[in-house]
Amino acid sequence: MKVLQQEEMRATNFFTEEETLQKVLEMMLDKEFLSYAHRELTDFGELCAGDIDVRAKHTDRQGEPRLERYNAYGEEVSEVWVNDGYKKTIEETYNTGIVGYVHKEIPQLGHKGNYVYSFAQGYLLSHAEPGFYCPVTLTMATAYLLDHYADEDVKQRFLPHVCATGETELYEGATFLTERQGGSDVGANVVEARKVGNEYRLYGEKYFASNAGMCGVAMVLARLEGAQAGSKGLTLFAVPWNNEDGTANHLRIRRLKDKLGVRAVPSGEVEFDGALAYIVGEQNKGIYYMLEALNLSRICNAVASIGIMRRGFLEAKHYVTNRYAFGKPLTQYPMIQDTLGKFAAKLHVEVATVFDLIQLYDKVTSGQGTQQDLIMNRLYIAIMKKETAEQAVHYASEAIELHGGNGYIEDFVTPRLLRDAQVLTVWEGTANILALELIRLVDKFHAHELFVREMETRLEKLADSPLVQIVEEQLVNLAATLQIFSALDEATKTFEAKDIAKKMAHLYESVVAVEWALKFGGKYEKLADIYLEQTWSLRQIGAQMKTVQYFSEIV
Repeated sequence: MKVLQQEEMRATNFFTEEETLQKVLEMMLDKEFLSYAHRELTDFGELCAGDIDVRAKHTDRQGEPRLERYNAYGEEVSEVWVNDGYKKTIEETYNTGIVGYVHKEIPQLGHKGNYVYSFAQGYLLSHAEPGFYCPVTLTMATAYLLDHYADEDVKQRFLPHVCATGETELYEGATFLTERQGGSDVGANVVEARKVGNEYRLYGEKYFASNAGMCGVAMVLARLEGAQAGSKGLTLFAVPWNNEDGTANHLRIRRLKDKLGVRAVPSGEVEFDGALAYIVGEQNKGIYYMLEALNLSRICNAVASIGIMRRGFLEAKHYVTNRYAFGKPLTQYPMIQDTLGKFAAKLHVEVATVFDLIQLYDKVTSGQGTQQDLIMNRLYIAIMKKETAEQAVHYASEAIELHGGNGYIEDFVTPRLLRDAQVLTVWEGTANILALELIRLVDKFHAHELFVREMETRLEKLADSPLVQIVEEQLVNLAATLQIFSALDEATKTFEAKDIAKKMAHLYESVVAVEWALKFGGKYEKLADIYLEQTWSLRQIGAQMKTVQYFSEIV
């Protein structure tokens, strides 16, 4: 009995058929940079779909990191073992400049790269190994903090290694914030920094420290003796993992966490017992620096989310195209076409919107942004981190359902996608924390009014069309809702904020969707049509299913 057709169409390169990403790069990179990026991403897209993907499965199932606390002589070393394939992925990924070329010159171009290019690399990597993209994220945040705030001595000591692309020893990075009693309440942190002569030494523990044992340097928040309580008393330190002789820097890993997913990254409980540390930036300003790094990490989180979304889409598309049921391929059934069509529409719009905010982030971090840009940057990051993380879980779950029982079996990638996606709703701020960020921006900066004006301005630049009219109507409704929201008491605001954040994300995505529709036409107009219909519940019962009508053009 024939169950599967001859298998076809499995992705062998995550970049070459990703039309949305290719158009993003065409819009955001100059001609020379675009040519370079296309070559490099073609190679990296093949690597991610091939060797890195194979290694990711091995790491998840049999070769996950493990803690080796003692050496053969009983001496405490707190080393983390990783398999050889994982080490190869580390080498190949960092050598692409995914971290380094944001901060140093690309030899072939004679200038630095940017975050648009780095996040394009991260998006492809997250198709295969979102777990490993966590250490890359932490290294990006470490590089950002060192480059922007460290004095010259500390910068020269660490930054060339953090940005290494094969020419010198690589130091992966880490950012250690979480303590047992604090969690999201970073102001409750108690890790202490004591001055001993001309040096600083750290004492205490960090309870959830990702990339523990793998990093060459960690960025750690600690409280100087006598500093005030709360978050404003925290100072940022660069802490090398090892001393110059290779021994551990007076720190130990108590244990590694046994996590649901993202098993590629070792997350542990780290104790400091006099670890040598170097102040980064001004004393007691650490929380401000780390919050900037947190925004970078939140974008990485969104990029990992859309990577998982697209991998889930690709796996589902491949499976239902090749799977026979009741005598014909699943793709000939309208319900399957409807599901895949909606998948394709939301995925395209989400990728385009994430890179829209990344372009703004490049502007802001280069020092060219206005005060309004700074506020909108924070707002976009908060609402899109939340939306993409939730969608990653949804896409991974839906991909399992489209596979049927096979989707629940570890022979397929779908269970790992779901396990890896789930943490993205937690890392770098839960939905509740992101909702509080929205409230702060509304209360302090009237961000809701800036948002409405920005969306109006973008829509005004577009030619009139039925799609634009739909978004304009939704914006009028949302503007009224936002005015009511801004006037609520604090308690009621917190109750409503998550729903408001979702509506703002949908409006932002809708604007991007119609911009693409009018700029490129064709399939992008159809994708926008489907997106708007499903997002704003426009379809009437019994009406023709646009996803079925457009299926062959958009999937």
